[in-house]
Amino acid sequence: MSTKVKPIPDGYHTLTPYLIIKGAAAAIDFYKKAFGAQEQFRMPGPDGKTIGHANIVIGNSIVMLADEAPQMLAQSPQTLNGTPVTMVLYVEDADAVFNRAVELGATVRQPLENKFYGERAGTVVDPFGHIWTMMTHIEDVTPEMMDQRVKELYKKMAEQKK
Repeated sequence: MSTKVKPIPDGYHTLTPYLIIKGAAAAIDFYKKAFGAQEQFRMPGPDGKTIGHANIVIGNSIVMLADEAPQMLAQSPQTLNGTPVTMVLYVEDADAVFNRAVELGATVRQPLENKFYGERAGTVVDPFGHIWTMMTHIEDVTPEMMDQRVKELYKKMAEQKK
């Protein structure tokens, strides 16, 4: 058989996040309720109880995830005592998605607000330790406007330290 296989499968983007989670089945349920995720499939882990691999789709993006597997050096944010990674989720209504995530058990890391760079954004930590920033684009900001606004922000921050 000599059919040409696509190097990037249909439905995938160049970059696909892969989340390691303590409690992947519960996380899938949370992502369905909070972010409108659709489950594509899940495969059991070696013990038959955990999730060895699963795919969900949020908007037009696939997210891969699995339960922790220390034997494979796959550890969750809970085991690592945090994560430096933030998932950015562009949505039609950041307020609605942010508030729904909080109602379902996410904790607020940064409250929703209109940002200088043209987004309405807020950040939560989901019950499994992953960080999500919900964003809705509200203004087209030119590089010149961005430069001026960031200078104003830094000036204000410096004045607050005094």
